Amino acid sequence: MAKEVLRRAGVPVPDGRLCRTPDEAAAAAAELGPIAVKAQVLVGGRGRAGGIRIAETPEEARGAAAAILGMDLKGHRVETVYCEQRLEIDRELYLAITIDHSARRPLLIASADGGVAIEEVPEKAIIRRMIDLPWGLQPFMARQVALRLGLPAEAHAAFSDIAGRLYAVFRERDATLVECNPLVICDSGRGAPGRLMAADARLNVDDDALGLGRQPDLPHTETATDLEKRVRALGLAFVELDGDIAVMANGAGITMATLDALQSFGGRPMNFLDAGGGASAGPTAEALDILLSTSPKAVLINIFGGITRCDEVAQAIIDVKQRRAFSMPLLVRLVGTNEQRGTEMLRAEGIAAFTSMREAARAAAEASRR
Repeated sequence: MAKEVLRRAGVPVPDGRLCRTPDEAAAAAAELGPIAVKAQVLVGGRGRAGGIRIAETPEEARGAAAAILGMDLKGHRVETVYCEQRLEIDRELYLAITIDHSARRPLLIASADGGVAIEEVPEKAIIRRMIDLPWGLQPFMARQVALRLGLPAEAHAAFSDIAGRLYAVFRERDATLVECNPLVICDSGRGAPGRLMAADARLNVDDDALGLGRQPDLPHTETATDLEKRVRALGLAFVELDGDIAVMANGAGITMATLDALQSFGGRPMNFLDAGGGASAGPTAEALDILLSTSPKAVLINIFGGITRCDEVAQAIIDVKQRRAFSMPLLVRLVGTNEQRGTEMLRAEGIAAFTSMREAARAAAEASRR
């Protein structure tokens, strides 16, 4: 969909077809010639994971699509492939328009190194250019970026035009990110200076804009996992991670600090769970139930009792412990309103209680290793 939006905006993109069966992929190759068969899933690094294959003939396209369709790609089942004209790529660049939240302004980001290894590009090789909202992205600004990228002079006008069109999409589509990765120089071996094309694209639209119906022609794709949906249904902020220590805290800042403290002691958090400053005992107990069901090696709860009373949180934890049996270590740090009463209640039930986040994080990391 991102490429189609860019195509309508006048950004050069390769011709392609969305296919759901190997036969459709073969038909696309018969029409387009040599193609790249690309898995359509919401993850990066598809090429390295085997989700992109080159096909010279319709029969090769049929085989490539048959191999990709149905495969599990980083936890996502591939149900469609995009069969796209193969490009003779001479150079890969990176170009994006996003938001600098600190400066509260749009930001152009570019790099002379694009493609699958963009995350590995050193910071000093990334070009950033702030955009003033009253003036927008002016052509001379884009040409300056093209010069810093080392593009040949004959490509500056094309680069400036594409950058300007990306910025127009960014504004018109209520986007948080419009990305060309890679933006390629291709076909220069045919005696021409080469042309710029968006070989791949990404468009992230602000959720509030979608919720208000401001972009009715764009699909709203849900990326949350089943577990994330279950916890968010309780009104709590939750993100799955790849560790083995379940974490719950009350506030985004304290939750991030808890994750950092765990990692400083070699622990691996398995989630971000912000129970909120005023989360009641009910949702807290339900969220803990869900965390225990994921079979972590340890559970760390970090509560600063301001609006939330520590004794209420302690009672919710005790209720869960009495209701269900579990063997993994449960460690709780309580500080704030009624902290002494809360820690006494927990210790009376044999639950490790701390007032120091550092000590609690160290104990959780050690428990997970045991």
